[in-house]
Amino acid sequence: MSTLTRLALLIATGSGVPASPGYWLYAFAIGWGYDLLAFAYFAWPLVLLLWLLPRRWLARRPGTVLVGGLSLILLFVLLFVAVSEWTFWEEFQARFNFIAVDYLVYTTEVIGNIRESYPIGWILSGLVVLGISVFATTRRWRLVHHDSARFGARTLVVAGWLAVSVLGTWLVSGEMKDRTDNAYVNELAGNGIYQFFAAYRSASLDYERYYRTLPIDEAFAQVRRQLSTPDATFDGPAGIARRIHNAAPERRLNVVLISVESLSAEFSGTYGRKDSLTPQLDALTKDSLLFTDLYANGTRTVRGLEALALSVPPTPGESIVKREHNEGLFSLASVFNAKGYTSQFVYGGYGAFDNMNYFFGHNGYEVHDREEIPKDQIHHANIWGVADEDLYTLAMKQFDRAHVSGKPFFAHVMTTSNHRPYTFPVGRGTWPQGKRESAVAYTDWAIGDFLRRARSQPWFANTVFVITADHCASSGGKASLPVFRYRIPMWVYSPGHVAPGRFTEMISQVDIAPTLLGMLGMDYDSQFYGVDVFQRPPDSARAFIGTYQLLGYLRHDKLVQLSPHRKVDTVRPAYESDQEQPMIADDPQLTLEAVSNYQTAAYRFEHGLMRVSK
Repeated sequence: MSTLTRLALLIATGSGVPASPGYWLYAFAIGWGYDLLAFAYFAWPLVLLLWLLPRRWLARRPGTVLVGGLSLILLFVLLFVAVSEWTFWEEFQARFNFIAVDYLVYTTEVIGNIRESYPIGWILSGLVVLGISVFATTRRWRLVHHDSARFGARTLVVAGWLAVSVLGTWLVSGEMKDRTDNAYVNELAGNGIYQFFAAYRSASLDYERYYRTLPIDEAFAQVRRQLSTPDATFDGPAGIARRIHNAAPERRLNVVLISVESLSAEFSGTYGRKDSLTPQLDALTKDSLLFTDLYANGTRTVRGLEALALSVPPTPGESIVKREHNEGLFSLASVFNAKGYTSQFVYGGYGAFDNMNYFFGHNGYEVHDREEIPKDQIHHANIWGVADEDLYTLAMKQFDRAHVSGKPFFAHVMTTSNHRPYTFPVGRGTWPQGKRESAVAYTDWAIGDFLRRARSQPWFANTVFVITADHCASSGGKASLPVFRYRIPMWVYSPGHVAPGRFTEMISQVDIAPTLLGMLGMDYDSQFYGVDVFQRPPDSARAFIGTYQLLGYLRHDKLVQLSPHRKVDTVRPAYESDQEQPMIADDPQLTLEAVSNYQTAAYRFEHGLMRVSK
């Protein structure tokens, strides 16, 4: 079953895996080893049953029924896992990983998404028929040779099985297969069941234990040098806390920050696509400040929210949004609140998902989500949330209330429509339901509709609109950290307040918050890892990209990759398309910069140093 699954995924990958016998041999040979280890774990229920059943039961019908029933259940699980791996690969171009583990916590959304995206009834029916067919045709394989099945002999088998399982757990890791320069091949060499539990074990990664480190004082000194911009004065001789002073006068403008679900830069004509999916956003370009080389922190929504709210590199394991003790952190909202603003987080789904409501509610934001929208005012909804147009209606009501109160407002609006199952209200365009391209086109339409409605509101003339993405639509590629999969767009639209133009230097998602505050001319105390890109020294551009385990630092056309076992690699990044990223000689200074940023970010959170200063 595992071999057939691997073959199917290899075919689905297409040109991602070159037609090289070496790659194929590696994937299937190493994969066979992981399959054997997964088999040792997976067979434990059957091993225990055959061990504990009395010998006389094994020779009679009750015993054969129990063994046969358990075998049928295990067979069905294997078939279900194979289909699940196919759908997961289709979405993430990877075996089960931390994302799959993470999703198990939110079964309502995940199961609902599967039901809305696939004909689940037909699939399960097909698996039942296939499972019973295989079960029946392999009946002779389940004959129990009870003559030699004495308890002592069975105990020796169980002891040997336990030894194999323990040694496998001790000696083998999920990363041992990652030895080629093609990430698809490395993923194919794994086993879905094994990789799932390996991801579960590494869900919480202690940076100090698993990654390259420096003496902590040296690490902070490195980060201070990188954050030393002309507008910054540090508080004391150590740490990154500093006072930001802007020479320009402060402007108390409203701010609407829209993070669009899965909006890759490659969807937009403004960013080079010939058949643009974003005509409304493209029309804004001539009146907007455009950032053409922006990179997202990660591949999940929580990573984008973390970067936009906290301006921090992606620490390994869980996002800070979902970790314990994440209350009272220094955030973009804490800066605005200190200026007398009303700060809001407005989400189109149920904010309990991914701990969003708790995180934002405990870090300076008022929280508004799908639960506040009456059912008769929802044009369309799926398991992830209401249609974007209904989200914007909810947001505008909050903006109106803030305006009436006489306070300026800052709002972070998170959309959901550009997410599988890719459904939206009928009649908004000629786009077919259920396709990614259609969902992007609808998301773009909804932004245009929102701005048309907003122009009639009294607060519009004094508002800055920042439109960007949480992350890209796809995450996989030939490289372990495919740089082109992290490029996202950003428009800053505020006629009369922000001059149109293009900023073409590299910018990290963590730089958005301080750059926005710089545009407003605000003085504030900062703990951000990002900087105002208009203040940074020449030739200091860099970006952070990562997964839950692999941490990347992008600078000078080099990508430093930090991974567990204190491993550090430097590769040549591929910015434009899905290409392998060859290893190059290490750059000691870039390695120091990469390690210091990630190490101090993890250290500051673990030691409570990210909290708002009293």
